[in-house]
Amino acid sequence: MKLTQLISGLQLQNSIDQNLYDLVVQGIADSSQDVKNGFIFIAIKGFRDDGHNHIRHAIDKGAIAVIGEQDLDGVPVPYIQVENARLALGIVAKNFYGDPASRKIMIGITGTNGKTTTSYLLKHLLESNGISCSVMGTIKNIVNGVSIESANTTPSSLVLQQLLASSNDDAIVMEVSSHGLTQHRIEGIEFDICLFTNLHHEHLDYHGSMKSYFDAKTILFDQLKPKGTAVINIDDEWGEKLAARLQEKGRNVCSIGQHQESRIRIRSINSEQSTVLIDDPENTVLQSPMAGIHNIYNSLMAYGCALILGVKKASVLRTILDFSGVEGRFETSKTPNGSTVIVDYAHTPDAVYHCLTTAKEAGARRITHVFGFRGDRDTSKREEMIEISSRLSDCYILTTDDLNSVPAEEMRSLYKDLNERFGNEKGLVQMDRTMAIKEAIDSSTEGDWVIITGKGHEKYSHPFQLPTHSDKETVQFMAGSPLSE
Repeated sequence: MKLTQLISGLQLQNSIDQNLYDLVVQGIADSSQDVKNGFIFIAIKGFRDDGHNHIRHAIDKGAIAVIGEQDLDGVPVPYIQVENARLALGIVAKNFYGDPASRKIMIGITGTNGKTTTSYLLKHLLESNGISCSVMGTIKNIVNGVSIESANTTPSSLVLQQLLASSNDDAIVMEVSSHGLTQHRIEGIEFDICLFTNLHHEHLDYHGSMKSYFDAKTILFDQLKPKGTAVINIDDEWGEKLAARLQEKGRNVCSIGQHQESRIRIRSINSEQSTVLIDDPENTVLQSPMAGIHNIYNSLMAYGCALILGVKKASVLRTILDFSGVEGRFETSKTPNGSTVIVDYAHTPDAVYHCLTTAKEAGARRITHVFGFRGDRDTSKREEMIEISSRLSDCYILTTDDLNSVPAEEMRSLYKDLNERFGNEKGLVQMDRTMAIKEAIDSSTEGDWVIITGKGHEKYSHPFQLPTHSDKETVQFMAGSPLSE
């Protein structure tokens, strides 16, 4: 592709020789390690490293042009200065791969909780009704039926455009994170449908306030196609604000919830049977394939989206019952002693509340909750999570999650201080995560539930005493089952 086509849409901060516009670019890279002969290198200032420091390396590897933010002289190849290199990467990647999103049904899902479950539910509904579907999100990316490891909830704009270009599927369902939105990872993509699940306390170490967090989430809805539709849970106060904002702009909103103004209005919920009665002429009853009120809302979001895409209601109601669940999301197993064990990704106060409440509603006789906090991450939610666990569980064990740069002894001390602050005897500390799970299961009896939250599908980032690499493997090990590969 010629350089002039590649940089179309960029706001240049410097002038470059017109004769260079016919330069033929063979590829693009945002890491100097990935540069090959004929590539253009985009230098991005990251949180731990700055791509501008690697320009020389990129040129040595064959870069024939560089895009960056800094005002640089003496670069031996054409240097294109822009105000925002992340934004530029999105535009350049879209141009290079020929805007593949424009040829797909694009569906973006954002919110604090429920993105992954809703995306997999929607994939199941669409594919059960003849619409092939790629999924890009937290657990993995699935393109053309092939699973690809996922490093982030929302891939970088370069990886995203590569995945879109490789997809032969009819529709793309994307989890869109607030980080991905503020870092321009979906730059240039227009969506047919955007979903907003909810907004709760999370990522405030990054965003600073709930308002900033909300503002980041709303960026997705600025990228709706002119005739696109926003599906929004307006029982959530932030969802209600978003719906009102979009309706003021004349955008098409399909609101769901018990709120009187909901387009898909909930008349009643039966949490024990996981059903919802929809207030429509047919008195539609939707059966959620998963337990919990939060999953009823996830199912309703997917239901509304499928209807918008033309799937017949009767088919949605029938095929949703075949959904087999999501890895690391309320995964249930039984132990030899008759207790129930749940592995769930819940890592926010709201998600923990719903997880524990669902267990209670399912008849848990006694609940032991195993969880921990991530070092160097949002500290403001910790006390609320312990308060919820203390209130809803019979015993909780604080353990290691991802320590990151925080020493284990420092985290242990924090856990002891938090337990003392709450002044109850429910809280224990066991820093070895596998032993915490073992102790919880060993002390359980028939009718008890052990709830393990925080990691879900994720692999351990620290070695522990048992020879396991995830919460699911640890539970399997305790049950005497073969470990997964």
